Amino acid sequence: MRELTVKELFDYKKKDLALSIVTEPETLNKKINSPHVNRPGLAITGWLEVFTPERIQIFGEAEVRYLQSISKDLMLERLGNLFKTDIPCVIISKGLTLPPLVEHLANDLNIALLSSRLSTLQLIYQLNRFLQDIFALEKTIHGTLVDVFGLGILLTGKSGIGKSECALDLVNRGHSLVGDDLIAMRLINDQLIGKSGRDFGFFMEIRGVGFVNVDKMFGIERVRHQKTIDMQIELMPWQENMDYERIGLTSNYVEHLGIKLPIIYLPVSPGKSVSVVVEVAAKNQLLKGVGYDAAEDFNRRLNEEIRKQTLFKKNKAMDDDQQNGKDN
Repeated sequence: MRELTVKELFDYKKKDLALSIVTEPETLNKKINSPHVNRPGLAITGWLEVFTPERIQIFGEAEVRYLQSISKDLMLERLGNLFKTDIPCVIISKGLTLPPLVEHLANDLNIALLSSRLSTLQLIYQLNRFLQDIFALEKTIHGTLVDVFGLGILLTGKSGIGKSECALDLVNRGHSLVGDDLIAMRLINDQLIGKSGRDFGFFMEIRGVGFVNVDKMFGIERVRHQKTIDMQIELMPWQENMDYERIGLTSNYVEHLGIKLPIIYLPVSPGKSVSVVVEVAAKNQLLKGVGYDAAEDFNRRLNEEIRKQTLFKKNKAMDDDQQNGKDN
């Protein structure tokens, strides 16, 4: 989790959020420790029981009008109590203004006041997106991330198992590369977002060939800067004594940053078209997403066939018993 000061927020988002500084620059040094923002409607009326002071406070039209409707002494008392909770800053939307007394109070208590020309909803939306990105949990993993039929598939496995070669074949078949060898994962809005762990292009190392530049070789439409990770496929060397999944009734999961992903352990052997199997796995996962599970369908039909065969044998045995009774 990164650290962020009010000054850094102002410098990064001054243009996007149409920000200007109301208080002295020295008030911008406080740290922001929460990815959330807050509208202190109840707090400015004096109720601070469940107030969250670690959040950026947004003053919209409702807050400003309320403060303008009360006496100056009461306004200073309420805002003084609010500012003494050591909030990081206040951002006032719509370019609205507060009396100069508030500016003096904020300077005295070292609270930054910023003004934004954006509407309250726009300000909160853009600020939330920025803060969620800044404070997102991160993890880096060795692997290759590809976009196959719209699904983000993370290919993992030991070095030299063929992850890059599989991804290259998938790109050649019309899919997209997100990153090779090193993948940075971030948890944003309860989704795992993956991108290349390196920021200098879409290069792949192909043993025997060397480095290739995928967007230069295949075109910009064959690369993506980031993708939601939907499943993981672990490439494993084929071993005769391993008990690999054959039917698919058992679902396996792996956890990254608290998010469970479906995982397939895929044995690799010479001559096996791994990229085709990855495509099939992606399509199968898409079908599961719309409610169809091939393994369950096969199992249901098999059980139905067994039931029919059992019933047929039972009826035949009863007919044979009846026929033997007539013969006797």
